[in-house]
Amino acid sequence: MYSLPHQQLLLLLAFVFVLGFLTSSCHALYEDQVGVWDWHQQYIGRVKHAVFQTQGSGRKRVVVATEQNALASLNLRTGEIYWRHVLGESDPIDVLELASGKYVMTLSGGTNVRAWHLPDGILIWEAAIPSSKGSNPPRLVALPVDIDNDKINDLLVLSGSVLAALSGQDGTTIWKVDISGKDVDIRDVIVATEELKAYGVGFIGDSGFTIIEIDLHAGTITDRKTAMTSETLSVTELLVSKQFAVALDSKGTHLVTVSINANGLTVLETALSSLSLNAVGLPKLLPTKLDGAISLALGDLTAIVAVDPTSGELRTVETLVGAVAVSDSLSLANSKHSVAIIQLLEGGHSQNTFSLHVHGEDWTEVVQKETVKLPSHRGHVQKVFLNAYLRTDRTHGFRALVVGEDDSLLLLQQGEIVWTREDELASIVDAKSAELPLERDGVSVAEVEHDLAEWLKGHFLKLKATLFLASADEIAAVQESRLNQADKTKLTRDHNGFRKLLLVLTKSGKLLALHTGDGRIVWSLLIPGFRAPHGGPQVCPEKLLLWQVPHQHAEERPEVLVLGKSCSTSDFPAVLSWVDAYKGIELHTMKLSYPVTHALGLPLTDSSEQRLHLFVDDQAQAHLLPGSEESLDLFLKQKDNAYFYEVDRTKGIIEGYGIKGLVESSRQTSSEGYLFETEKLWSVVFPEETESIATVATRRPDEVVHTQAKVLGNREVLFKYLNKNMIFVATVTPKSVGLLGAASPEDSTVVAYLIDTVTGRILHRVTHPSMQGPVHAVLSENWVVYHYFNLRNHRYEMSVLETYDQSRVGDKGVMQLMLGRHNASAPLSSYSSSNVEVKGQSYFFTYTVKTLTVTTTARGITSKQLLLGTVTDQVLALDKRLLDPRRSATPTPSEREEGILPLTDAIPISPQGYLTNGYQVEGLRGILTIPARLESTCLVFAYGLDLFYTRTAPSRTYDSLTEDFSYALLLMTIVALLIAIAVTYVLAERKELAEKWK
Repeated sequence: MYSLPHQQLLLLLAFVFVLGFLTSSCHALYEDQVGVWDWHQQYIGRVKHAVFQTQGSGRKRVVVATEQNALASLNLRTGEIYWRHVLGESDPIDVLELASGKYVMTLSGGTNVRAWHLPDGILIWEAAIPSSKGSNPPRLVALPVDIDNDKINDLLVLSGSVLAALSGQDGTTIWKVDISGKDVDIRDVIVATEELKAYGVGFIGDSGFTIIEIDLHAGTITDRKTAMTSETLSVTELLVSKQFAVALDSKGTHLVTVSINANGLTVLETALSSLSLNAVGLPKLLPTKLDGAISLALGDLTAIVAVDPTSGELRTVETLVGAVAVSDSLSLANSKHSVAIIQLLEGGHSQNTFSLHVHGEDWTEVVQKETVKLPSHRGHVQKVFLNAYLRTDRTHGFRALVVGEDDSLLLLQQGEIVWTREDELASIVDAKSAELPLERDGVSVAEVEHDLAEWLKGHFLKLKATLFLASADEIAAVQESRLNQADKTKLTRDHNGFRKLLLVLTKSGKLLALHTGDGRIVWSLLIPGFRAPHGGPQVCPEKLLLWQVPHQHAEERPEVLVLGKSCSTSDFPAVLSWVDAYKGIELHTMKLSYPVTHALGLPLTDSSEQRLHLFVDDQAQAHLLPGSEESLDLFLKQKDNAYFYEVDRTKGIIEGYGIKGLVESSRQTSSEGYLFETEKLWSVVFPEETESIATVATRRPDEVVHTQAKVLGNREVLFKYLNKNMIFVATVTPKSVGLLGAASPEDSTVVAYLIDTVTGRILHRVTHPSMQGPVHAVLSENWVVYHYFNLRNHRYEMSVLETYDQSRVGDKGVMQLMLGRHNASAPLSSYSSSNVEVKGQSYFFTYTVKTLTVTTTARGITSKQLLLGTVTDQVLALDKRLLDPRRSATPTPSEREEGILPLTDAIPISPQGYLTNGYQVEGLRGILTIPARLESTCLVFAYGLDLFYTRTAPSRTYDSLTEDFSYALLLMTIVALLIAIAVTYVLAERKELAEKWK
């Protein structure tokens, strides 16, 4: 038997050890790796209700309810979230109250009353109030008395025409009464605790007031009073106080006051002109709850009008011009009240400086006055909530919780900003990525890297942790160093392309740049071009477009284009804003003379690397931007290859258009873009009686396809049908458009189409009977995956369609693939005859899907993963091989060699497939995938009410070492290997010498 020498055996064993060490990789994320390259941020959204809890010795907190249906308790000193609950989209929080100092009471959807435990947010009880007629806003009043003798104060709920008393202990209904009558519309309810009476106040008809008296113990109506007016009232607004109610007349020229007293109702009509208030347009009553006063908006003017509770006479006590926010009255000791007013100072626009003054109850004394300077990207103050605290001298100090124009939340105290929450990030409408600038020559490596000693020390600690020799303090130091890597937060590009800017556009018209390293805000801009004048039409951000992405001119700054539309009407002209992606500065803005239905980015760039765009107006005319002669010449050369389509979901029509010719008159107004006439080429009409468009999916315009051929296990070749003009359309029957189970299986059908948008030709059609939407789909390369619900099996399904070009079956050789008629560089025409083969398969799936996308890499070599936003607000990654239509129950040896998995009726889900780990992205709405420079890695950004960022490697990191790779252990292995070589060499020499002496 042949045996290896000792030194060769040791060398072989050492080589095997090093090779195994280098090729080892993990299939999941370890606990100490969380937060190394991923981050998670929690938000609550735009605050609409807030109540403070500062009494007692417990935690000082403020409980808020937001427009995103989030209920949260915040630390009053830091703004951090103690607890948070997010209700459903159809369950908006209408009223927020504190009861008994330890419960949070909410009324949502007008019918659902909930009691939450204040310290930890646990749901104590939930009660449903039967819905009733009436359009008035629901009311909830926490009673200061116990009417059912269970030693816990109770509640009153006004919902529609029903007034109900609920037990504060368990939410059971004590009594309920229908307070409606002929032409009676009760708008609010007030409580007289001393009399144990409740009073419902509202309108009778359109020319009178009515008040209904209810006994709190019995729940019976004991009295009704009415008072008629000489003017027709505006019954949409009514401000109610304990002693009076105020409404506007229908013409907007008079304030009508009704005083509530023991003798009845006294009505007084006061002309606005007598109050020295000249209305500009129709006045509006502001829903601010003031003690003994009301607030009124008249164009750019906000007036505070005091009301005499006995006579109903009015007097103007404060007139404010410009951006103003008024808080509700705050009750203090000795039955005193205070009100906070925040007003933009005259001449303070450039510095965003505001005056915060707190008035006493008689409006003549200013209790506190401060000047606050807010950052310019916060905009004007929209809402303010006042809270009082006792100073050391036993006087009252005040803090104000304000909501900015950008939806951010700030706490102001003593003229300073105590803390700020960036809750505008809870309402992202679009997101893009941008490259960071190149690292300049003047930057020293020592500024961003550790020195050699610290580098060796860090890797030595990692080695000890790997070998389980590190102490608890050393393990904590290793974890801290991983989380605080200096290179991942630099504002320059890295070699692997992991460091980027995430440009996010929010609903409030704010554009922010987030760093992918740690999620911090690099810059933010409240887009000036979208800020409507006071009382003017509001502009809502619609889309974020990459306008200029420098490659050859790397020293230039990239630019993004933000498209804005009217929030109310579709025929309002659009607004464009160009923003510097590095500095966050608006370069210029343009208000177009036409509305924009959709914007199309063209695959053409001019000499300055500005991308050409087509903006389609409501007349289906196309406008070319930028409006330069160079861009016009470029587009005219490719005009015949430019097509677009429009989808009208309401009518069930998809129409395709081509570009005809330039309107010569647009040369004189090229600043708004060159105008091109269009021609309708085709249309696909779905019958309204049988089909309704559910979803439309398109390919990413920047998607990279590595190969057009798919090599099978038997060495056969399938050629992908790579048509960039192909779209996926799914329709459902009109009866099944609603909630799941709204229609029977016989009346529900999902139909899937593959349509060429140049010719309007339907390439493929497949019908799924007994299926119901919503349908979520993703289209990539030559395949589409879509998700829907199976009514018969009561399970979700996912289907896949793959398209292959059968006209290229004869091209099997390498030379034909490179030089033949169908080589990779040959253009694909939609007008040429095509023989498309479609392979399909359906699988059961476990979860409800909220959004669906696919990973993308720099060169398209890496395998694809489907990223699904699940109903649990997590991101699940599925290998595309699980949705291969060629899967069979018994794969052949060649198919197994190809990697085809055996067929199963359901798609298996691995716990390691959750990219979000243990986090939840509340209200998940979208997932953005970004290719890194490293081919194996894809960057993933998920957004909703929360934000989450991570990386994924669908085919593992085959082109790089992992970040936790132990270089110290490698060095020790090499040193041990060298020592072993030296020792074995000496031993071998001695042995050879001893053999010779024999």
